[in-house]
Amino acid sequence: MNRTRWIFAGQLGSQFDDGGRLLLIEARSVFARRPLHRAKAHLILSALRHRAAELGDRVEFHQVDDYLEVVAGRTDLEVIDPTSYSARRFVRRLDARILPSRGFVTSETDFARWADSRGGKRLLLEDFYRSVRQRTGILMQGESPAGGNWNYDAKNRHAPPKGAVTLGLPDPWWPAEDDIDAEVRADLDRWQADGLVRLVGADAPRRFAVTEAEANLALDDFIGSRLNDFGPFEDATLTGDWTMAHSLLSAPLNLGLLNPLDVAERVAAEYDAGRAPLASVEGFVRQIVGWRDYVWHLYWYLGEEYSTANNFLRASTPLPASFRELDSGAIEANCLSHTIEGLHDHGWAHHIQRLMIIGNWALQRGFDPAALSNWFADMFVDGTPWVMAANVIGMSQHADGGVVATKPYAAGGAYINSMTDYCGGCRFNPKVRLGEDTCPFTAGYWAFLDRNEAVLASNFRLKMPYASLRRLRDRDEVVLQERVRDPA
Repeated sequence: MNRTRWIFAGQLGSQFDDGGRLLLIEARSVFARRPLHRAKAHLILSALRHRAAELGDRVEFHQVDDYLEVVAGRTDLEVIDPTSYSARRFVRRLDARILPSRGFVTSETDFARWADSRGGKRLLLEDFYRSVRQRTGILMQGESPAGGNWNYDAKNRHAPPKGAVTLGLPDPWWPAEDDIDAEVRADLDRWQADGLVRLVGADAPRRFAVTEAEANLALDDFIGSRLNDFGPFEDATLTGDWTMAHSLLSAPLNLGLLNPLDVAERVAAEYDAGRAPLASVEGFVRQIVGWRDYVWHLYWYLGEEYSTANNFLRASTPLPASFRELDSGAIEANCLSHTIEGLHDHGWAHHIQRLMIIGNWALQRGFDPAALSNWFADMFVDGTPWVMAANVIGMSQHADGGVVATKPYAAGGAYINSMTDYCGGCRFNPKVRLGEDTCPFTAGYWAFLDRNEAVLASNFRLKMPYASLRRLRDRDEVVLQERVRDPA
């Protein structure tokens, strides 16, 4: 039988195309499940339509309300295993041939073999990352890591330059919108006006690649203009520089437009050629072949219930309207307000803004972790269920009790003050925990420890913070103050 390969929105690059007939389906119901960032909806629709235009007569392209309008009863389909539990269940109900997943450096079979060799225990990122480096030879000198160390984190934690408004780098490469983007924007306007979808956030102009050619231009630009500064300022934030030295490649990677192994090898070659410092190159490579693959495989290894059944800290606070509507004006804390404003405008924030500002705020206030994970998946252009399981449920919210991270990523205002320029323009004082100018992160940190003492005090990495909490003379007052604070 001549089969038609159905490719999904995460499978739009040539690595998912082996020749032959292809099927693309744009199903409007996908965009109507929950409120969605408009830039994310635009990105997915634009990517699907651009791929259909590229493929021409080779593709069967449908724009429908529901997938079943196209695939029900068909016996000629094959699929590369898609990227969510719900999608995998759906394709297995069809009479379709299922091919192994692609788009990652480590296959599901290889990860299972690695995990099983460890008895399913101690599945640490660092151990997995080293095994990938050894298997692929990336940044290796024989049996040893390039430069003698596996990890250069210590060199990649610079604070932003004092007094700087931006890092002073050239603007990133931006895609040029075309008629397809104009058509997408008109369709989204109509769908929202008709009440068919609920969109939040801004949608102009498109900032992320939707074709393989665009993605490679974005990669070229990152290597040429920002790679060298990526490492030192990987964790830093400046109010006037929303991109800093980040690559902006997560969205095209998750659309399947770039092969991550190719990306890592190209970046590693910059170090080999003496054009980029090892610390920056290693930090980026670790994100691509280590962390990205790691969270993908944990999504499958930990099971579907991981994202819904884990709530170690019994957090249940509903997400506030300022989050649901991306209303930065309703938020007083400058760091959180600016981060939510950037998310509203771009559908993107870098990892420290996600973890140590948005995630830290949510952790301190006990936001429902499953709701927060869905929100991250819906509001970020690179958000997917597989990305958010380990990142939000595990690392950010500690809802798994320590499977992914050995301690909660909670911090007070001092960390934010050291790594950003947000505090200088804020009415709150990061050094104050009680009173009118109390930093909600600083006071919120102590209130978080107090609220969760029964389950966290035995954590060896929190021994010193809990000793400090017990010495606080104003502990009760701080806790009461934060108990009545608006979670927005």
